[in-house]
Amino acid sequence: MDQEYERRLLKQINHQNLPVGQLAKSGGATCSPLSVKSGDRFIPIRAGSNWCINFHYANENCQSPNHNHRSKDAGSDTGKDTVAYAALLRNELLGAGIESVPNLHTEDRRHTVFSQDTHSLFRYTVHTKRVPFDSGNEVSPYSLSPLSNKSHKLLRSPRKPARKISKIPFKVLDAPELQDDFYLNLVDWSAGNLLSVGLGACVYLWSACTSQVTRLCDLSVDGDSVTSVCWNERGSLVAVGTHKGYVQIWDAAGGRKLTSLEGHSARVGALAWNGEQLSSGSRDRVILQRDVRTPPSAERRLQGHRQEVCGLKWSPDHQHLASGGNDNKLLVWNNSSLLPMQQYSDHLAAVKAIAWSPHQHGLLVSGGGTADRCLRFWNTLTGQPLQSTDTGSQVCNLAWSKHANELVSTHGYSQNQILVWKYPSLNQVAKLTGHSYRVLYLAVSPDGEAIVTGAGDETLRFWNVFSKTRCTKESKSVLNLFTRIR
Repeated sequence: MDQEYERRLLKQINHQNLPVGQLAKSGGATCSPLSVKSGDRFIPIRAGSNWCINFHYANENCQSPNHNHRSKDAGSDTGKDTVAYAALLRNELLGAGIESVPNLHTEDRRHTVFSQDTHSLFRYTVHTKRVPFDSGNEVSPYSLSPLSNKSHKLLRSPRKPARKISKIPFKVLDAPELQDDFYLNLVDWSAGNLLSVGLGACVYLWSACTSQVTRLCDLSVDGDSVTSVCWNERGSLVAVGTHKGYVQIWDAAGGRKLTSLEGHSARVGALAWNGEQLSSGSRDRVILQRDVRTPPSAERRLQGHRQEVCGLKWSPDHQHLASGGNDNKLLVWNNSSLLPMQQYSDHLAAVKAIAWSPHQHGLLVSGGGTADRCLRFWNTLTGQPLQSTDTGSQVCNLAWSKHANELVSTHGYSQNQILVWKYPSLNQVAKLTGHSYRVLYLAVSPDGEAIVTGAGDETLRFWNVFSKTRCTKESKSVLNLFTRIR
């Protein structure tokens, strides 16, 4: 060994082993090894490196993306068991002091942040703050278990039962002549557990209780066809939009037509009830609001879209109407003006999928067509966009869960899938496939647990996607005027 190199190495080791007080006294006489510029090598300082933990995380960060993807797609029970086992090993081998099973998504984000901050095992600076070993991790001499106290707390921590969503529909019905048209709305589920479906020129009612099918109306005698159906809130009346621009009101129990409303010059593809008022959107770019109890002359004409109106939804407080059109616009209307109070133009394709959140006042979500593929969330109280995510395919329909802060979206080109999302994290809870055509139609059951989807493959598929257990407590603030009787 070179004598000069050996002298510098011994000098550095002796300097590191000196006490703090002695270093202070000899500070002026002894030069720090970090300030030595001579020599042909640089020796890293390893005094502040925790080799076990660094090596453990380095192996985790070097895992392939495919492995991480598989771990996320694995069953929820298996994933939680893996995380719990990993936490137990960290406690026993590395003294991590974990007392509860961490969340899968939180754990992934924490590892991502760590991988961004730590690029190698070697550190060339000594940390001034070192984490002391937790005495609570030590095993009591009187304990019969080899595990530490922290590990006992980890194993005793309550585990939230995982909700399993079946990826197979529990019922499939044939729906011949169900049109493969993005701009139509031909399926709706009533509060009385009746499913209305527009097939060609006819509207059929299917009872979820008895599985009995009845034909409500046949428009072929007038040379017309069904373009939209929508139940009122009580489930007693069903509105039927036609290709010729008529809106018919039918009594479901009696099987008779109550009235036929005129006013549109083209097909009516979107309908939405608000109490006794009925809003209809048409290819003639006009939205008509009419009270079914008054003469047809008493109507409100809302003109704001430049192309066909293909989506209509009233807010849960009955104060605002959201409309989407083929002009890529999302408009929000109120009851006191004929002009839209808000206009959102961020979508790059037709906006048919619209849904108001039943859990957060003023929260609106919309989905774009093939050229957009995005879910966008809006705060209609302030008029500001909140967040968005690219779904990868055409968004055809949206619906919120009645009991949890989750929503479901159906998609067309090119994946024809059904996605369940957690809000506001926008984590995918489930991905359902089975339709061979675009999933253009969606309706939620009255109990809020099941959904029915329809596609151009002429099938209706029923899925159990939502839990009936309320996951989050609703806000009962006295400032929320829409949840209190005044």
